[in-house]
Amino acid sequence: MSKEYYELLGVTKSASPEEIKKAYRKLAIKYHPDKNRGDKSAEDKFKEISEAYEVLSDKNKRAQYDQFGPDAFKRSASSGTSGGGFHDPFDIFSQVFGNGGGGGGGGSIFDDLFGGGHSRRSASSARDGSDLRYDLEIDFEDAVYGADKKINIPRMDECSRCKGSGSEPGTGKTTCTRCGGTGQVSLAQGFFSIRQSCPSCGGSGQMIKTPCSSCSGEGRIRIDKNLQIHIPPGVDTGSRLRVSGEGESGYRGGRPGDLYVVIHVKSHDVFLRDGNDIICEVPIDFATAAVGGIIDVPTISGKTRMKIPEGTQNGTVLRLKNKGVPSLRGGGRGDQHVRIFIETPLDLSKEQKKLLKDFTDTLKDAENHPLKEAFEKKAKRFLE
Repeated sequence: MSKEYYELLGVTKSASPEEIKKAYRKLAIKYHPDKNRGDKSAEDKFKEISEAYEVLSDKNKRAQYDQFGPDAFKRSASSGTSGGGFHDPFDIFSQVFGNGGGGGGGGSIFDDLFGGGHSRRSASSARDGSDLRYDLEIDFEDAVYGADKKINIPRMDECSRCKGSGSEPGTGKTTCTRCGGTGQVSLAQGFFSIRQSCPSCGGSGQMIKTPCSSCSGEGRIRIDKNLQIHIPPGVDTGSRLRVSGEGESGYRGGRPGDLYVVIHVKSHDVFLRDGNDIICEVPIDFATAAVGGIIDVPTISGKTRMKIPEGTQNGTVLRLKNKGVPSLRGGGRGDQHVRIFIETPLDLSKEQKKLLKDFTDTLKDAENHPLKEAFEKKAKRFLE
């Protein structure tokens, strides 16, 4: 080689692996044979920089080169020890540009940019079907206990007449005359030549002789599909249920998409959900709050009795264990929190008002109204 490896790539001996790779990428594009067809000097330059990159990109080879120079690899090659010889420069190019292919292929990048290269990708018109979304509104109780729901999905499905081929039964296909069966065509744009799927055959390389009378050659038809969806206990608004393979049918043998059912839970007139817990606000009368008692409380699973402690204040929250929503992932269920709301009596008669006033006169703030007493002490300066 006329130049040493670092000089060929235009980097210093202290260059990082990323700097070396970046320099090689730039030069490889410049001197690639597909970009310089018929230019022997460019092809030789491409091989030189590829050889330089193969050594400098390998930690062990780079160390040997720094110590012995190119002769280190010549000796290894003649003795048959590891590290001898160099690979096809197109293999190196493929690895750097992420093609992952070997066998002297120029890489998918140059297949697209220059319309040439040393290999061709297999043409196929198969496409996977699209995923679908269905928004399903359910009742509060269905979210707690689960349910089975029937839904109707409009979607593209495989044509039953042609089995998705697009051809009328009994007829075949011919090689596409536009792309010659490769499935790709080249479009010249100035210096570059861009490869793309053939618009005539859709990239399949074949043309339908007689289109199917049911789907007009599409291979799919629109249908309304009835499905039964199982709603597991514990779902909430925003939960997504994936039904595999129930999206739109694939095209020309592609895989079908999936169906995603998005749950929306209706609000309830008695219960409010908070995670796996249920909140219920229950009004009680003044007397029960003052002296305590037993009340009936609604839960999602039916009526239950709850003890109201003596002296219960407005806003007190009492808990009913395991009366909430089951965990969607298993592991028990939440609780029900009962928020007490003390209802002030309305439309009192004169006698009731007198009795209530006489009762109030018997109360002492320090003993019977400790919260009122404490508040008045803190706000005393504002009340004078």
